[in-house]
Amino acid sequence: MAASSALSFSIFSSLILFLLLTIPSGSYHQINFSIKEVTIHDLQLAFKQNKLTSRQLVEFYLKEIRRLNPILKGVIEVNPDALCQADKADYERKAKVPGSQSRLHGIPILLKDNIATKDKLNTTAGSFALLGSVVPRDAGVVSKLRKARAIILGKASLGEWSHFRTARGPLAWSARGGQGKNPYTLGEPCGSSSGSSISVAANMVAVSLGTETDGSIICPASFNSVVGIKPTVGLTSRAGVIPISQRQDTVGPICRTVSDAVHVLDAIAGIDNNDNATFKASSYIPSGGYGQFLKVDGLRGKRLGIVRNPFFDFGNNTYLNQTFELHFDTLRLRGAILVDHLEIANIGMILDYKASGEETALLAEFKISLNAYLRELVSSPVRTMADVIAFNNKNPELEMINEIDQDHFLSAEATKGIGKVEKAALSNLARLSKDGFGKLMKNNKLDALVTPSYYASSVLAIGGFPGISVPAGYDTTGEPFGICFGGLKGSEPKLIEIAYGFEQAKKIRRPPLFMP
Repeated sequence: MAASSALSFSIFSSLILFLLLTIPSGSYHQINFSIKEVTIHDLQLAFKQNKLTSRQLVEFYLKEIRRLNPILKGVIEVNPDALCQADKADYERKAKVPGSQSRLHGIPILLKDNIATKDKLNTTAGSFALLGSVVPRDAGVVSKLRKARAIILGKASLGEWSHFRTARGPLAWSARGGQGKNPYTLGEPCGSSSGSSISVAANMVAVSLGTETDGSIICPASFNSVVGIKPTVGLTSRAGVIPISQRQDTVGPICRTVSDAVHVLDAIAGIDNNDNATFKASSYIPSGGYGQFLKVDGLRGKRLGIVRNPFFDFGNNTYLNQTFELHFDTLRLRGAILVDHLEIANIGMILDYKASGEETALLAEFKISLNAYLRELVSSPVRTMADVIAFNNKNPELEMINEIDQDHFLSAEATKGIGKVEKAALSNLARLSKDGFGKLMKNNKLDALVTPSYYASSVLAIGGFPGISVPAGYDTTGEPFGICFGGLKGSEPKLIEIAYGFEQAKKIRRPPLFMP
């Protein structure tokens, strides 16, 4: 696609966004209900008590997007059909149509812009190269959201190509979405699921989906004081998601509370015929779902591992040191057993992106996976990674290629499949994961590893392990930070009990004070 046609499509898309956000809100002023910081439970109760409609809720979020998004840049585009979906939900609720009792019925949800929707929304991973492309079907998780009668509000911004175009560029920038900003500091929001976290944190939506290959849910959740669940790889379908690695990619919820994130996980987890990994991982899903593990006393009896070196080495930052020591005290008071001063074998290598072999494996997997995704599109300006590279070179101003390079694309394109080097890297990653995190958990009979922020993301990523990030505080500059609970594959029930128990004990999250 030439730059001129891409720009024309972009202008058209922006016009649609503008028109939607300037629709007169005839019923908005009649709301007798405070929407900010509400939970899914609060919203459903308000629907039931006739204090709120789905249309009013969507109108509120569109108004907030119009007010905040020009600066925060958490949303790439809104769904032209969002208000129609809201009206349908209101009718179904009034008529008591089967399915209208679903917990997500009539709830607006933002999707990271690498999650495909077969509707009027684009799916572009933030790149103009995919603007106007047509996907063959909804992503697997989107199909499940529609089955739950959720409203697809729009697409959230992200680090372009899930921050895999380059290793050196900004974590939360994309050509289509611009530079995302943390609503607490207007600084770094982390990525690549930046917009999903920004939008939830700033009350532009209550619920969103992100994706993670290594840190892309855990990190922005931590930076934006929201809850992020990185599920076991395969627990949620990756079909229809613009990929990096089938071995590490996962889709998870980003919300303001653990309970909301768990309710979304219940809706999106499960078998998808288009993702073989979901068949094996479905055995991890407990009978009765994940909501049953939202226990206030969930910390009682849990064995939690603490690896101080390197994760809790804060140097001279006494505030962080003191804060996490207080958190450890809370965990103990709530009945957890802390197994302290543990070590993970070869942790230095695990955290070294190059030395571990993670980069080598991901580059080869990226080319294979992306080319497969592009080939399946009904129509698209680009069909291969080589086409994307060429598009960027032909449109340097659109894609800011002179300022933000595409070194990962070039390195990935140079790979020749899974050869001896890649097999050695994959073997090393499996060994590091088994002898490191795996042995730590099993030998010490741990329920979870406790770490600050995103520091252990690679430990969880290379083994396909789950993790939950929960708000843990705000530093002296006001920047949020989180606490992460990670476990072995399928350990989501225990992690939910732990994360919910901690959240309810501390109740740390507060909304940002940012005003445009």
